[in-house]
Amino acid sequence: MNYKENLFFIAECLTINHEAKNNNRIETILKSNTVDWDEVVKLSTAQYVFPALYYNLKRADFLHYLPDELVNYMQYISNLNKERNEQIIAQATEINNLLQAYDIHPIFLKGTGNLLEGLYEDIGERMVGDIDFIFSKEDYPKVIKILSEDGYSKVHQTEYDFPQFKHHPRLQKEGKIAAVEIHKELLLEKYAKEFNYELIQKDAQIINGIQVLSYRNQLSLSIIAKQINDGGLYHKNIALRNAYDVFLLSKKTNALIAFDQFETLKNPLTCFLASCYITFNKPRSLEYKTSSNIEEYLAIFNAQMMDDELRRKNLKSADKKLFVNSRVKILYKSIVDKDHRTWLYKRITDKEWQQQKLIQLGLKKA
Repeated sequence: MNYKENLFFIAECLTINHEAKNNNRIETILKSNTVDWDEVVKLSTAQYVFPALYYNLKRADFLHYLPDELVNYMQYISNLNKERNEQIIAQATEINNLLQAYDIHPIFLKGTGNLLEGLYEDIGERMVGDIDFIFSKEDYPKVIKILSEDGYSKVHQTEYDFPQFKHHPRLQKEGKIAAVEIHKELLLEKYAKEFNYELIQKDAQIINGIQVLSYRNQLSLSIIAKQINDGGLYHKNIALRNAYDVFLLSKKTNALIAFDQFETLKNPLTCFLASCYITFNKPRSLEYKTSSNIEEYLAIFNAQMMDDELRRKNLKSADKKLFVNSRVKILYKSIVDKDHRTWLYKRITDKEWQQQKLIQLGLKKA
C-alpha cells in the first residue's frame, strides 16, 4: 500500500461505525491480510489518530484481524491517552468553576471542548494538547490575572513576548497535565472579523454546565485550526485529527450549509470539507458545494497524495512562503504598531538570540 492507500485506509477505519459501505470495504481489506501495519501505525501516529483508530476497530469488532502484539500496543497507548484526557477534563472543569466564581463564563474550544461536550463515544479517542478557551475582550485581562493568582505561569519564562493577536502566551501549573491558552481571538487577523467571539457567543451551547461552541461553529473551527491558522490552505493536505472531528460533527449539523454565514472563509473551509469527503470515501454528511476553485484545490490535493516527491516539494514551498509572509508581516507591524516595534528591538538586541542566529547561519559553532 502506498501513502495514499494507507492514509485513506486509516481515514475509512475512522468511519466504519457510521458508514456501512466503509465497514464492508475495510473488513474485506483486513481479511486480505495486505495491510502494512508498520506504515499504518507510523502514519496514524503522525496524524494524531492512533487511539481513534483503535477504538473504531474495537467497536466494529475488527481487532481479531490484527496481529495480537499490535492490538496490545494499541490498547496500551489508547489507555494512556484516556487517562490523560480524564485529567484534562478534570483540569478544564476546575478552571471553569474558578472563573464562574468571578461571573466569567469561558467557551471551551477545539479538542478540550469536544471532550467536555461528549463528542466521542470514548474520551480516549481524541489526542489533545492544550486547554483552549475564549471569552470577551473585557474579561481577557481579568482571566490572566485570576489564573496567575491560582498558580499558573508562562510555559516559556521569557523576558519579553511576541505581541500575540490570538492568545496569551501558554500557561502551566505545577501538578496539572495540560498547558492553557487564553484566547481573545480565534483566527489570524486577516479573517478575525468573520469568525470571532462575538459570532460564536450568539449560539454557544451549555452541556454538563460547561459552555462550548454550537455544532456548526465547532465544525468550522475544526477546519480553521488546520486550514487557516496552520497553513493548510497552502499545504493542500489533510490533518486526520481535524478531519475526524469534522466527520463526527457532520452527523450533528448540516455541513453543506455550515459555511453560508461566511464570505472570505467560505472557500478555504469548503476546500477542506471537499478533501474530507474524498478521504473518507464520500459520506453523504460531508457533501459540499463545488466550484472551479474547489476542483483546482482537489486536483493538487489528489496529485500530492499519489506523488511523494511532489508532496514534499509543495510542502517545502508552502512553508517557505508562509515563513516569508510572516516575516514581512512582522516588519510591517513593527512600523505601525508600538508593541511590535518594542518586541522587535528587544529581539534583535538579545545576545542569546544573536548567538542562535550565528549558529543557524553557520558563522559560529554550536
